[in-house]
Amino acid sequence: MPEPTLLVLDTDPSPRLGRLTGRVRIRYTDEAGLAGQLPHADALLVWDFTSDAVRAAWPGDGPRPRWVHTASAGVDRLLCPELAASDTVLTNARGVFERPIAEYVLGLVLAFAKDVPGTLQLQRQRRWRHRESQQVAGARAVVVGAGPIGREITRLLMALGVQVALVGRTARRSIHGAEDLDRLAALADWVICAAPLTERTRGMFDARFFGLMQPSARFINVGRGPMVVEDDLADALHRRWIAGAALDVFAHEPLDPGSALWDVPGLIVSPHMSGDTVGWRDRLGEQFVEMYELWAAGKPLPNVVDKRLGYVPVRDRSE
Repeated sequence: MPEPTLLVLDTDPSPRLGRLTGRVRIRYTDEAGLAGQLPHADALLVWDFTSDAVRAAWPGDGPRPRWVHTASAGVDRLLCPELAASDTVLTNARGVFERPIAEYVLGLVLAFAKDVPGTLQLQRQRRWRHRESQQVAGARAVVVGAGPIGREITRLLMALGVQVALVGRTARRSIHGAEDLDRLAALADWVICAAPLTERTRGMFDARFFGLMQPSARFINVGRGPMVVEDDLADALHRRWIAGAALDVFAHEPLDPGSALWDVPGLIVSPHMSGDTVGWRDRLGEQFVEMYELWAAGKPLPNVVDKRLGYVPVRDRSE
């Protein structure tokens, strides 16, 4: 039986796949060569998860990989109608990014509440100006996105004494449905987006939504950039409809040096780094090797994406 072919949509640094030596024929490609090699691959590792090349190169009805794995939590950059309609199994990197992203959100909440940005600005100006800061315990937060990342954010915030409402696509035990979001956001001190990008969530945070929030509230997005209408957020901050915001993801990345977002008052801009802690690429590579061993043995894979929904469904323990 011939060795299966694993195609890697590569970027530097490449994944460490040494454990698979002699067990699989590994081929590396860039975006330009992807379309020509996809029909000859049994499996595809989308190591360059910032690329949109899979959508354009997917062979449709022709020969195609039986399994596609992306080294990211989101699948919006590669999920096209042809891939969604195929029998190809799609998996993601769930399990790698949850805790780091939740810690990053926690850091932003504390930085805002304790006015760390203001302290740094005053320090640069050599100004001694005493202020009062906010207490985090007892505050109310809404976390949008009831997947593993949203749940970990909820857990860490609750450990600080924050009252958290977790909002998912549909209501179920301890989770609010999307129909409750407006009501909850109008009462919240923090609105945190950790949801996947789908046609239902694209552009959901707009002028109407920011108009619902309290003037003292803050908005954080660690989900996907296109979920936020960035001009509307900038306008809301300029008009002081909300007190502050932090964006780790953007509609177009990297953010252009000439973008007006860099100078919006009360906005923290970070370069899509919330989930990236020291050693994260090694963890992604190790996860893929473990999943490949399951796949090669014909065993069920974890992290299988529901291609109709666009994410890995989470089953509650009570179900």
